This record gives sequence, C-alpha cells and structure tokens, in this order.
Amino acid sequence: MPDLPSVFTPLALREGGDAMARAVALAAERGAGLLAWVGAYARAEAAVVLEPELSLAEARLALLAAANALADALVVLGPPEAIIALRWPAEVLVNGGHCGGLRLAAPPGTGEAAVPDWLVVGFELALAFPPGHESGHHPDRTCLEEEGFEAPSAAALTAAWARHLMAGLDRWQSQGPRKLLEDCLARLEDGRDEAGLRRGIDPRSGALVLEGDGARRLVPLA
Repeated sequence: MPDLPSVFTPLALREGGDAMARAVALAAERGAGLLAWVGAYARAEAAVVLEPELSLAEARLALLAAANALADALVVLGPPEAIIALRWPAEVLVNGGHCGGLRLAAPPGTGEAAVPDWLVVGFELALAFPPGHESGHHPDRTCLEEEGFEAPSAAALTAAWARHLMAGLDRWQSQGPRKLLEDCLARLEDGRDEAGLRRGIDPRSGALVLEGDGARRLVPLA
C-alpha cells in the first residue's frame, strides 16, 4: 500500500475477502479511519469507516463523496482519453461500460434524523477480466485493463481513492456540500427518461431532483 494520510489505518484482506463486511463488523470497535481493502489481481475493493456529525439523511452524501473521489482517482491513474462517469446513484462507468460501484452502510435501526454512530462507505472495481472471460457475453461491462489502464493495482487505486476522499470530506465539512454536488452532477450520465429535465441533488437527503414540464420527481440516494 502506498503512503496514506495518517487518519487512515489500513487493514489488508486476502484475495476473496469482503472489505465492506469486514469494515462494518469492526466499525464500532475500531472507529473512524479504518480502511479495509482487498489485494487481488482482478478486482479492487475497499471500505472505510466514518463517524459523521450529521443526521443519517444528510450524512448519506458520503456515498456521493466516495463516488466522486473514486472518479477523481481514476482520472489521475488512467489514460487521458478515458471517460469516467457516474450512473445514479453510485455506479462507475469507464468509457460507457459498467466497471464497478459503491455502497453505504449504517448501524441497523438508525433513524433518518439521528446521527449514526458510524458509516461505512466502500467500492468495488474490476481491474481485469478473469482468464477465459468472453466480453461478448457482457458487452455492457468493462475493466480498467480493457480501457487502457497500465498495470492497474488494487493498492494504488485504494490509496488514491482514500486521499481524494479525505480531501473531498474536508472540503464538504469546511465549505458545505455545494461543490460536491456540482461535481457529481457534472459526472452523472444522462438517464434514459431524463431528456430535457433539469437535474439537481437535494443536500438534505441526497436525492436526485428531476424537474420539467411543471413536474418534480425525487430519486432517492439508496
């Protein structure tokens, strides 16, 4: 693992491990900054424990912060021509193909207005196709190796994600969520049923707001 900011405590898992499940299991004991990650040839997987000071409804924006951080990391690590986009709410696209996604977990039973004791946000991304894979079977899916990333590494990607996530969370805390929401909207692909609609993100709940023809629709951040 490349050098990480001191706020993170990395926990390496063997190939086949579940970073999200491990981080959730240790969240209450280990607290903020625990970074579980899986070192594997074909996939990168990592999850970090956060201790928010906002209600669960507002703190869910951490999922968007993590998605934006992963996109930032891919822009830095990938070829300049690679197009990195997000599909609502937390799916990662590379050159139009599904490459991975992110998840968010909170303590069971936490109410929307309550401040959760912890949150865990994590990602999984395809680095390479397994041996014998035939791309024609899943033409909508891709991996970093297929899209020109040179020797994609789970360790390097995890470290880059963690650094960008820390910077994004610091900016959110000091300046509010506006820049985070603008960045996510700029990366969001056009949905099939969103032509001509104005899009925004509700900072109080993280819901995607679609407006047009006098109608307003919310797509939850779930």
